[in-house]
Amino acid sequence: VQLVESGGGMVQPGGSLRLSCAASGFTFSMYDMSWVRQAPGKGPEWVSRINTGGSGSYYADSVKGRFTISRDNAKNTLYLQMNSLKSEDTAVYYCRARNYDYDYWGQGTQVTVSS
Repeated sequence: VQLVESGGGMVQPGGSLRLSCAASGFTFSMYDMSWVRQAPGKGPEWVSRINTGGSGSYYADSVKGRFTISRDNAKNTLYLQMNSLKSEDTAVYYCRARNYDYDYWGQGTQVTVSS
């Protein structure tokens, strides 16, 4: 099983980034997928979740209206479009695959928002 995040980097406040998470080794379409972030010195914070078919998506209040989660089950890939980024969005972003039996995490990608 692998979850490999990419797309992180450094961006100025107000900028945008698009994160990707490439999944392999399991049936991607049968798992709810989430993004979770961890800022320096803080605990993990759930960011967003999308259901197996992509018809339902949910967001933390802190990112609602700025971030959009999506998935492409044909490509086994999860995305997070992040717009209007703020300094408080600085964190390592992890993708997570979960169903009733299993819970998989990626290694994370760093997002730094700074002027």
